[in-house]
Amino acid sequence: MCGIVGYVGEEQALPVLLDGLRRLEYRGYDSAGLAVQAAGGAVTLTKRSGRVEALARAVAAGNGLFSSARTGIAHTRWATHGRPSEENAHPHADEAATVAVVHNGIIENHHALRDELVARGHTFRSQTDSEVVAHLVEEALAGAAGTDPGGCLRAAVTNTCRRLHGSYALAVLWQGAPGVIVGVRHQTPLVVGWTAAGMLLASDVAALLPYTHEVLPLQDGELVVLRTSGAQLYAADGGPLPAPRPTRVQWDLPAAERGGFAHFMLKEIHEQPQALAEALRGRLGPRGPVLPELEACADAVRAAGRAVLVACGTAHHAALVGRRLLERSAALPAEADIASEFRYRDPFVARGDLAIAVSQSGETADTLAALREAGARGAHTLAVVNVVDSAIARAAQVALYTQAGPEIAVASTKAYTTQIAVLALAAVHAGRLRGALDAQALAAWSADLARLPEWAQAALMLEPRIADLAERLARANHCFFLGRGLDWATAMEGQLKLKEVSYLHAEAYAAGELKHGTLALIEAGTPVVAVFTQPELAAKTASNVAEVKARGARVLGVATASLAAIAEPLCDDLVCLPEVPALLSPVIAAIPLQLLAYHTAVARGTDVDKPRNLAKSVTVE
Repeated sequence: MCGIVGYVGEEQALPVLLDGLRRLEYRGYDSAGLAVQAAGGAVTLTKRSGRVEALARAVAAGNGLFSSARTGIAHTRWATHGRPSEENAHPHADEAATVAVVHNGIIENHHALRDELVARGHTFRSQTDSEVVAHLVEEALAGAAGTDPGGCLRAAVTNTCRRLHGSYALAVLWQGAPGVIVGVRHQTPLVVGWTAAGMLLASDVAALLPYTHEVLPLQDGELVVLRTSGAQLYAADGGPLPAPRPTRVQWDLPAAERGGFAHFMLKEIHEQPQALAEALRGRLGPRGPVLPELEACADAVRAAGRAVLVACGTAHHAALVGRRLLERSAALPAEADIASEFRYRDPFVARGDLAIAVSQSGETADTLAALREAGARGAHTLAVVNVVDSAIARAAQVALYTQAGPEIAVASTKAYTTQIAVLALAAVHAGRLRGALDAQALAAWSADLARLPEWAQAALMLEPRIADLAERLARANHCFFLGRGLDWATAMEGQLKLKEVSYLHAEAYAAGELKHGTLALIEAGTPVVAVFTQPELAAKTASNVAEVKARGARVLGVATASLAAIAEPLCDDLVCLPEVPALLSPVIAAIPLQLLAYHTAVARGTDVDKPRNLAKSVTVE
């Protein structure tokens, strides 16, 4: 997830671009850059690694071109391809800097396109997927001439998009078309804004509201040509569309930065269908999931006798799921260890074992230390992380990126579900390499994984019901979560979410452990959340729930549709999930529990996005 801003009009472009980048910096803060266009058309680029303020200092020290320009595009980056650096920062340009492009999304076929372009003599400066767009547009413009330079640029961008596979929002400048910006959207947001002095373009409304409330979100496949005088819309095939009619938004600026949601946590819960789609994009084939990163260590995966997953907090709960996925799909014995304990028990790690570190930030000190310890003992090291070029990604021999985009709220939501999705991809790919899955099973895995965004969206539809249940839970003093097998991992994550954002004491137990002491804490009215998604364990879980019910507990059941009949007689309230394969259920079952934690916290009046005593990334032991 990156931030795009564009402006063409009668005012100075630079203040608008920098202000927009500051408002979008939550979308990416690895690097930032801008391209401005002189009145005669010449394009000048400036880029810096790090925060937007580094870019602001650079252009403040530049020449008068920046202050005089009336057209420009800008970008703040969340790295997906290529480490955070100045050369990988946007905008990207062709060799002669006649074309400048900013991009949000992923170009899945960029390797093939780059090879074609290099064979035709193009020289690349970055390791990004995005740079291919600038070279393709430049090629498409070769020899372009006519009375409508903006039309030439539009046609070139249209032709380029026909070559691209993946997701993208683009904004493009060309020296041959002064005062024109072309934007296009495909599966990645882009919004147009109208002002009295010109036109704006941005990744979301947050960058536009200081200047206008008249906006139009582009639809998938739509292309827009912006001039000071207004906007023209075109379809993916190049045909003109009716004149755009903006709508008026009523959000204030803080709400706009959160996409209209009350808190970043809620926004990120609702982003999970898109985040899962991005995590899976380009990684599912008809014959099963494919992770090119694992192909690079295929021999190590085949030869491994065991896998050790190390992680902390929410990531550890994802690792608990990953352990089961590796055992069931790859026939690979696995264990999940709390990273802060791993080094201090003199762990047995055999040479050739797989050590997998799981972390959102990629900077978690305990997890980094555990990964290094496993590597020093001869393990082949992998990382499942969200942040490109983070410390854990650099320390591992192979990095598998979750591609969830920035997560602002301290309580992790979309990072967790995408971690499980990527661990599932890795487990199934390992199963293919190790001969543990046949062709039919691999194809079924691809089909099931592809439906995760759809199932996640269905789970989000449960929110009104869950919000009502949270009002009652908010009055409790403590809560218990129960589950067996993978449902225990889900229960562990559910209780952590509730504790960290609502400050309501909660504990999770493997349901069969309840009678070994904890049952003494159950009394009339004690809230218990019971998870039913594993068909082979549902009857056993039901027996344990009956034990708490007999002692007066008030039970909230979370069950897949096929297990509702088992759960419902024992539950005071039941939340019914879409029918999901058992091994993927932790991804979807987490969502109602995230919503329960969020709405309970709101009802209790806590600081949801910044819970007391907690930090987003724990970089000390």
